[in-house]
Amino acid sequence: MKLRYIYTIVALIFSGLNINAQQDPQYTQYMYNTMSVNPAYAGSSGHTIINLLGRTQWVGVDGAPDTQTLSYDAPLGYSGVGLGVNLTNDRIGPAREIFLDINASYRVRTSDEGNLSFGLKLGGRHLNVDWSRGLIQDREDKRLRGNINRFLPTIGAGIYYYTDNWYLGGAVPNIIRTEHYDDANSGGDVAEERMHFFFIGGYVFDLNESIKFKPAFLTKIVSGAPLSLDVSANFLFNQKFTAGAAWRWDDSISALLGLQATENLHIGFAYDLTTSNYSNYNSGTYELMIKWEIFRELATKSPRFF
Repeated sequence: MKLRYIYTIVALIFSGLNINAQQDPQYTQYMYNTMSVNPAYAGSSGHTIINLLGRTQWVGVDGAPDTQTLSYDAPLGYSGVGLGVNLTNDRIGPAREIFLDINASYRVRTSDEGNLSFGLKLGGRHLNVDWSRGLIQDREDKRLRGNINRFLPTIGAGIYYYTDNWYLGGAVPNIIRTEHYDDANSGGDVAEERMHFFFIGGYVFDLNESIKFKPAFLTKIVSGAPLSLDVSANFLFNQKFTAGAAWRWDDSISALLGLQATENLHIGFAYDLTTSNYSNYNSGTYELMIKWEIFRELATKSPRFF
C-alpha cells in the first residue's frame, strides 16, 4: 500500500511546522536494550554484551520507520568503569539517519546489594533527507526543494541505580538542541532537535524456583509532544524461555517471546499491534533481537534478567 501521508509528515517535521512526532528511534524490547536509552547502563551487567536489534514499524506503509541497531558494552575489569558503543541506522520516509555513540559509565557501590552508575554519551549522527525518495504530494513547496545533509553532534548523560532484583534510571540522550533545517526562502522555518528525557525502571520477582516475573516501564518526555509511556510484563521460565506483553500509551499493544538458545545466545521477538488511528493503514510492527553474552570465568552465568 502506497500512502503519501507518511512523506508529508516527514516533510512537515523537517520544514519546522508545529507537529508532534517521533524524533529518536523507539523499541518494544527496550528492557533488553537499555544502553540505547541510558549510557549509565554500560558495563553494569558485569560481562560483555553484543546486541543486534532490527525493527520494522507499521508494515504495509511505504516510508514507515525502519531501524537497525548494533551495540557492544563491557566492564573494564573490576574498576567500576564500563564502556559501550552503539551504532544505529534509522529510516523514515525520505530521511536517513545514522547514529554512532560512545558510552562510558562509572559505578559506585552504595551497599552490599546496591550500585549507582553515572553515564556519559558522546557521538554524532548523520542526517540525510532526499525528497526524491517516494511520492511527495506538492513538489512546488519551497521547503521540499533542497535536500538536507547534516552532521549533528550528540552529548548525553544518565544515572542508573540497580540491585540484583530491581533498577531505576533517568537519562537525557542528547542535551544539544540543534537545528535540522532552516530555509530563509520559506520564511526561516526551523526544525529543532528537541531534548528527550527517558525514565526506566523494573523489578524481578522470584515466583518460585523456576519462574521469574519482571514488570518494567519506560517513560519518554519530549518538549512539545505528548507523554510516551511503555509498560511491560515478562516471565522467565527455567532460565530458558521468556514470554510477556507490553502496552504503549495511545499507540500499541505487544507480544514478546524469547529463547535462551545457548548459555551465551538469547533470541527475542516482539510484535506490536497498533491501537491508534494508524491501525487502519498497517499490519503491525515486528522486532527481532539477537543478544550474545560473553561471561567472565568467575562471573555467574545466570543473567539478572535485565
